[in-house]
Amino acid sequence: MVDGGGAGSDGAGPGGAGRLDRDVWRALGDLGFFALRLPEAEGGVGLGLPEAVLVFEEAGRVLLPGPLVATHLAAGAVPGAATGETVVAAVDCGLVEWLAEADVVRGDATGAVPLRSLDPLTPLHRVPAGRPAPDPLAVLLSAAEQLGTAVRVGELAAQHARAREQFGRPVGAFQAVAHLCAGILVRAETARATVYAAAVTADPADIAAARLLADEAAVRGARDCLQVHGGMGFTWESEVHLHLKRAWVRAQRAGGVTESEEMLAAALASGTA
Repeated sequence: MVDGGGAGSDGAGPGGAGRLDRDVWRALGDLGFFALRLPEAEGGVGLGLPEAVLVFEEAGRVLLPGPLVATHLAAGAVPGAATGETVVAAVDCGLVEWLAEADVVRGDATGAVPLRSLDPLTPLHRVPAGRPAPDPLAVLLSAAEQLGTAVRVGELAAQHARAREQFGRPVGAFQAVAHLCAGILVRAETARATVYAAAVTADPADIAAARLLADEAAVRGARDCLQVHGGMGFTWESEVHLHLKRAWVRAQRAGGVTESEEMLAAALASGTA
């Protein structure tokens, strides 16, 4: 996911990617993105976790950058977070996304060291502090973003398979390509069912299962989408490789899949899942 080459916090890629657009951040605040689950009496939208999951799914689908989860979860607790005036980052199992751009950092970021991120739109730092238990809501919202990526790469793969021709036929007519597209769809829809269910129950075991399936759908889906596109998928004119890189970074949140696997296994062993 990361390279310890010390690239600094502004990432890499065309156009100086890695800088947060404060105008966009405030616009998200005006739209209620961060205050979605705050009660109306506190200036929020007054909706619930299922609605937040739908919004974060769309954010993942369009590769919206920034510490979205951390700022959303800070709304109501950190002044200005709900309105987008304050950018909030959070220490997440030894990693911090967007540390240099944050106005407030939740957790101990002392001694943070910049890392070269595979995703040019997600600057990273590593911190030597301990590894607090992951927040289940943060895990679920990250899974929703992964679901958005899984859905988007399915769309991109299908579009390319219909439009690209070889030997006088769309490449989607060839069985190998059709199977790749079908696999992307099946994994995305399986992940969608589990993520939506976890948003309703908010059960930690359900969230762990949703995270595992969403990570798989996003990472494998993006990789298969690259296979469908061939070399075109790696160019800067294509968004496919960006979805894969973002999915890799998200998959390392909350301690990686191992944390969720252990939680789900413990729930299954105790009969609570």
